[in-house]
Amino acid sequence: MIPVKQQIDLQEQYPALFDIDSNLNRLVKRIELLSYVNPLNIEKEKQRFFSSKYVAEPAFKYPKLKFDSYKLQRLFFSQRLERIQDETIRKFYQDVVYYYANMIQCIETIGRGKKFYYNSLRVYGTPTEKDVDNAKFILHYSDEPLGSDMDKVYTAEEAKAYFEKFAAQYEFPLNVKFSVHISADAMVSNATRTLFIKKNTKFSKNQLLTLAHHEIGVHLVTTYNGLQQPLSIFSNGLPKNVETQEGLAVLSEYMGGALTLKRLKELAYRVMAADSLIKGYSFADTFDLIHGHYKLNREEAFAITLRAHRGGGFTKDRLYLSGLRKIYQRYKNEESLDVLLTGKVALDSEQSIHYMKQLGLVHPIAYKSHSFHQKLNTNTTLDFILNNLK
Repeated sequence: MIPVKQQIDLQEQYPALFDIDSNLNRLVKRIELLSYVNPLNIEKEKQRFFSSKYVAEPAFKYPKLKFDSYKLQRLFFSQRLERIQDETIRKFYQDVVYYYANMIQCIETIGRGKKFYYNSLRVYGTPTEKDVDNAKFILHYSDEPLGSDMDKVYTAEEAKAYFEKFAAQYEFPLNVKFSVHISADAMVSNATRTLFIKKNTKFSKNQLLTLAHHEIGVHLVTTYNGLQQPLSIFSNGLPKNVETQEGLAVLSEYMGGALTLKRLKELAYRVMAADSLIKGYSFADTFDLIHGHYKLNREEAFAITLRAHRGGGFTKDRLYLSGLRKIYQRYKNEESLDVLLTGKVALDSEQSIHYMKQLGLVHPIAYKSHSFHQKLNTNTTLDFILNNLK
């Protein structure tokens, strides 16, 4: 933790900055997009879709908003950023305000078709031609034989025990809860610092290792590193942090020996599904692309299609592959990844972070991802693919 005297000294030196950061912290705590965009009736609509022979468009239901979106957005824009005298930091916080204002509009329009999709584009963008080419490059590889470590034999309770044992190597608490309302088999809630595990799901040995390196080794590491920083925005999340954070998380899978060609293909399918949105594909059209054209089994094809079409068109998933490409390039060039573990930060913010570090407003990280200090991957096909992404 930050020494109390040091924190007080900083607050006295930058009173307006800490006042605004504190205000934003209270406001941000009320919004977490992923807690709203995951449908409540996934299993029911999946069975209806399968029974219709893949033609009936799912009618997903979503959680109700727990805040007044107009009032909350107004509170973000009411922050008197002109009080921050340092121009670099003031512009930094302007970007933060715009980012979260866009996030509120995203949440407000969940389930409202194109309105949500266009708001999603403003926050997460759409796959570039290069992204799609990289995805197709990965998908042209033949599937590798699956070993016994891919068999789904572990219960959610056994997964919980596995994650608790894995987290013991880090000196931060692990709060685990079960849920039926998440699209992924496991995910971290940054706001509540909780690892959610999908109830009644079976896990494979490889999947447990993958999720451990991804969710605990990066997402929770950056959550707790962010909480150690003087400014709360580092734990809440900077603009464009998703691409960087997911890139780090997938690199952690690779370094920890968990990444497989099957997993890499999953990220490629996600890019193709996100790309289908801009082409105007319906849920059934995207499912047909993934299941009919690429021959992925229907359960996994449904999950990928769901992730892309939830809310009305959600492009977040396209960032995993582009993030991995950018972070892998850093690793290959032997550049330090420590600054990117400072909190929920982005590559685009790196210069600002270094500047704020000189002012004492950013501290060295308390936790490091253990996987980054080893290279347990032995799959030469993965090495070749990652070295040849555009």
